[in-house]
Order: sequence, then structure tokens, then C-alpha cells
Amino acid sequence: MERLDRLITYFSRLPGIGRKSASRIAYWLLETDRGFVEGFSKDLGEIRDCIVRCRECGNYAESELCDVCDSPVRERSLMCVVEQSRDVATIESTGEFRGIYHVLHGVLSPLDGVGPEELGLGKMRARIKKEGVSEVIVATNPTLEGDSTALYIVRMLSEDGIKVSRIATGLPVGGDMEYADKLSVARALRARQNL
Repeated sequence: MERLDRLITYFSRLPGIGRKSASRIAYWLLETDRGFVEGFSKDLGEIRDCIVRCRECGNYAESELCDVCDSPVRERSLMCVVEQSRDVATIESTGEFRGIYHVLHGVLSPLDGVGPEELGLGKMRARIKKEGVSEVIVATNPTLEGDSTALYIVRMLSEDGIKVSRIATGLPVGGDMEYADKLSVARALRARQNL
């Protein structure tokens, strides 16, 4: 069945979905409620037309401004810089951060041709000045590229007298030190806090 095979191929291109899982999803769609499938396919077909990047922060939104940038109650003097939009969703789910965001949509990677211009770091810097941001929290992933991006941002903003901090990394809550890798333990030791 050519259409079913194409559908399985499409699903298998999704991150974390192999051919076997894609097959399970495709067959499930054939057996589930027709209304669900019609709604799902309609929304899937319209997603690229209806969701855009926020003109201020780069997060995904259904209008020119995302909910955070459009909110009058957010603390505009505090900005969190993240790699991807899904990172905003993760941080927002904690309920701990009340500032604004800036989404880079990547990290510095000279070998892949991604430099400061491609990440829009100049636009971010201009936005920080315009918004009157006094502290920036860099929440890039603890990878070589994420760390390099964080260091670049620190150097760039130190010229403007902006306080820059980095989210702590190390052992997860409930984690067992016995199974942690050396780098996570080392980061946990460096990010220790007074009790």
C-alpha cells in the first residue's frame, strides 16, 4: 500500500521515531476515530501557516507577539536566553521565571557556518538595550556549542555592563551519583551552593 508506506516514511522522519514506531502510529491512525484523524490532519496542514516567530523574542506564536512578550506583567529587566522555543516551554512549566525570553534557534557552530549573525546576537543586544534589561540568564544546553555560545554572550554583554548568569548544571534531583558521568559531577561541584 503506497499511501500507508509514505505515511510510515513521514512519521519515521520525526525525531525519536523509528520505522517500527512510525508503523505503529500509522496503523493506529487507521483504526482510531475518524474525527480525530481529520482534526489532526487539518491542524498539521495549517501549522506552518498559523504559527510564526514572535517579532520580539523569536518564540513561536499565533500572532506577531507571543504570550510572554505581549504580557504587561512580565519583568522586563530580566531576560532568559535559550537555544530553542521548546526550552521556553520547559522553563515556563516550572512557574519560577517571570522575565522575558530571547530564543536563538541554535548555537554558535563555526564548522556548520553558524556565527553570531546567524543567531541574531546583534538583534538580541539591541533588544536588551531597548527593554532596559539589567540581567540576562543564559540557559543554553551544557554542550561544547552551548557553552561557547554562553561565553560569547557573556563577553559581548560585559561590555555593556549587563549582569549575566548561567543556569546551574550538574546532578538531577533524585539522581544517583554512582551513575552520573564525570562531567556532570564536576559541574555539580562547581555550581555548589551554601546551605
